[in-house]
Amino acid sequence: MNKRITNEIFLIIQNDRALMGKYLRAVKESGLDIVNQTIGRIIKKEYGLINVNDRKDNPSCTLIQSHQKFE
Repeated sequence: MNKRITNEIFLIIQNDRALMGKYLRAVKESGLDIVNQTIGRIIKKEYGLINVNDRKDNPSCTLIQSHQKFE
């Protein structure tokens, strides 16, 4: 469930023009890792999620996949 919620939130950002613009500006200012980690922490806090060691290997959201391409 954790992985699905995170993927869904990133999909919302990806598919909303205004949110995507804000996301891209934030990435330009702070960097991809910082922005994605911050969003992840907010999702964790808002939904009361716990950390699990199994990351989703093939998220449908390209914003999450983009992080893996740069590692």
